[in-house]
Amino acid sequence: MEVRAARSVLHSRFGVISGVLFDIDDTLVDLESSMNTALREASEHLLPGLEQADWTRFGRIFTHETTHFYDRYLAGELTFNDQRLLRGRAALGHFGVLLEDGVPEQQWLATYATAQQGSVRAFDDVAPVLDALDAAGIPYGAVSNNVHDYQRAKLDTAGLQRIRHLVGTDTIGAIKPEPAVFLEGVRLLGSSVGETLYVGDNRLVDAEGSTAAGLVGVWLNRTAEQVPGYLGMQVAGLDELLE
Repeated sequence: MEVRAARSVLHSRFGVISGVLFDIDDTLVDLESSMNTALREASEHLLPGLEQADWTRFGRIFTHETTHFYDRYLAGELTFNDQRLLRGRAALGHFGVLLEDGVPEQQWLATYATAQQGSVRAFDDVAPVLDALDAAGIPYGAVSNNVHDYQRAKLDTAGLQRIRHLVGTDTIGAIKPEPAVFLEGVRLLGSSVGETLYVGDNRLVDAEGSTAAGLVGVWLNRTAEQVPGYLGMQVAGLDELLE
C-alpha cells in the first residue's frame, strides 16, 4: 500500500482511499465468541453435563438460526432485550429447557448480558490496520446496526477507544443497508464518498449495501464462504487491506 501523505490518501488495491469505515460485530470485535462464552455462563446450570458438540449446536442456534428476532428488533417490533430472550428461549428449548416467566428469565438475561459485555475482544488483525491508517493520516470510523451508546461501550471494552467516529441505528434513524447510514459515516470522516472504503462481514448488508451507496464496499469473508458468481471485492482478513 503506497502512501501519498500530501493528500492524505492511500493508493491501495481498491483504488485511491481517503477514509475507511468498518462494521463492528464480527468485523472489528469477535462478537460470536463473546456470545458463546456468555451463553455457556448463563446456561450451564440449566444444562448440566452437556457435551461440547451440543454446546456448539446451542451456540449455533442462538447466533445464526434465530437472527430473524434481531431483524424484528431492527424493524422496531421488539426491544433489544426481547430479541435476546427469544433467542435464548429457542436455544434452550431445543434441549428441552423452558425459561420461566419473571425472575428466573430475567436472571438468565442479566447473567448473559454481563458476561457478553465483559468478554468482547478485538480481532488480532484490527490494531495493525488502525496503526497503518493512523500513520498515513487516513480517518476511520464505524457504522453499525445497533444503537450508538451500546456499540460505543463495546468498542471501548475491546480496547478500540481510538475509533472516535461512530454511526448507530439511532444516529439518524436509519439502518444498513440504507444509503443514508453509510453517507453519515462519510460525512463524519470528511472523506469523499467514492474514496471511502467500507468493510464488513455481511456480504449483502455491508459490502453490497455500501457499494450501492457509492462507497468502495469490501466483504470481510473470514470463514472463506463460497458464493458462486460473486464478483465483488472481498478479503479473508483485515490485514489484506494493507496489501
